[in-house]
Amino acid sequence: MTVTTETFPGFDGAPLVLLRLEPRESAVPVRTVVLLHGLFSNADVNWVRFGTAARLADAGFTCLMPDLRAHGGSAAPHDPAAYPADVLARDLAALVDHCALVDFDLVGFSLGARTAARAVIGGLRPHRLVLAGMGLEGLAGWAGRQDFFRDVIDRFGTIRPGDPAYMAQQFLKTTAVDRVAARLLLGTMEDTAPAALAMITMPTLVLCGDQDNDNGSADRLAEALPHAARATIRGTHMSSVTLPDLGEALAAWLAQGRE
Repeated sequence: MTVTTETFPGFDGAPLVLLRLEPRESAVPVRTVVLLHGLFSNADVNWVRFGTAARLADAGFTCLMPDLRAHGGSAAPHDPAAYPADVLARDLAALVDHCALVDFDLVGFSLGARTAARAVIGGLRPHRLVLAGMGLEGLAGWAGRQDFFRDVIDRFGTIRPGDPAYMAQQFLKTTAVDRVAARLLLGTMEDTAPAALAMITMPTLVLCGDQDNDNGSADRLAEALPHAARATIRGTHMSSVTLPDLGEALAAWLAQGRE
C-alpha cells in the first residue's frame, strides 16, 4: 500500500495537504474514514508512521488524513483573517465537500478530536465518530489548555527539563510547526458547553491511553454523550499514538459500523 499526497482548498481556498491510503482488495465493503491529527503534529506522524492507517486500510478503510491548517505541509498563513472561530471545523467541512463524502466515519486525536466534536455540533454527520486522547475538560475547559500551549510557543527554546511544558516544546521542535501560525490557530478554539454534546448523536467511541489525563476525564466525556462507548488502550498522551493498540481499537470499533 502506498500513501499518496494531494491538496484540497480550505474554507478560504488556502491549500491544505491531504494524505490518502487506499485498502488492498478486500472481501469486505470499503468504507471511508477521515483521520484528524493532534496539535503540533501532522497526518504522517499521527497516522502513517506508526502503522495506524495501514491497520485501518487492512480492515478495508480508505484513510483520508489532512494536515490541519498551520501544520505539516498545509498553509500556515500569518494573517489573522485566516483564523476565524472554529476554522479547523470549517476546513473539515471543506474537505468533506471537496471529496463529496456522504457516508463516512470520523476519527480525531486530541486537537483532532476537538475539531471533530465542534464539526459535528456544527452540523457534520459522520456515520461513526471516535474522540481519542480527549476528556470532558479538554472540550469544556479549553481556555486553560490554550494558555498552556501559548506559553510553550512564547517560551520556545528556553524551557528546561522538569518544566511541565518541556515535552510539548520538544515535540514542537521535531515537527517544525510554524509557531506564529500555531499561536493564531489557538485563538480560534472556543469552549464547548457540556450541554452542547447532546448534539453528538451518532455512535461515538471515547478512546484514551491508560496514562493519558492531558485533556481531562475520558469517562466523564463518555457519560456526557448520548450514544458513547468507552475504550482504554496503553500509553500516555504522547505514546498512545505510537503503539499498535490504537489501530487495533479503531479497526475493531469502526468495523461494527458495517454490521
